[in-house]
Amino acid sequence: MTTVTMEVNRPAPAVFAYATDPTTFHEWQQGVTSGTLESHGTPQLGDRCLTVRHIGGARRPSTSELVRFDPPRAWSVRGIDGPIRTRVDVTVEPLSDSRSRLAIAVDFDGHGLGRLLVPLVVRRQARGEMPENLARLKQRVEARL
Repeated sequence: MTTVTMEVNRPAPAVFAYATDPTTFHEWQQGVTSGTLESHGTPQLGDRCLTVRHIGGARRPSTSELVRFDPPRAWSVRGIDGPIRTRVDVTVEPLSDSRSRLAIAVDFDGHGLGRLLVPLVVRRQARGEMPENLARLKQRVEARL
């Protein structure tokens, strides 16, 4: 599991809203081209999150299920399809009225060919990308008014 933590100069609700909104994933996550949450209004446990990534020269969709939703503190999804299924846990801790600590933990379960790719490629790539992703997230959320 890879966990990256960063302090953000924004209130916890703003950090949580941005970090857990699939429509913004392409703004801060390397390789993501789009994201949507299939919900009707406020997200509910069991809602599906569809993320499309550019991997190996192709667009690859993956579906996750929302398994924890406790705004503005915690959000978790678990991949439910494909050879590489992501587990993501987001936590936001308020440090003051205007500062928060954001932690994102990511791990992967491999199925089929993914069993080989997860330990050899995917975890290593995630460890390299996560600090840059969170730095972009911090920059973008702090720039929002």
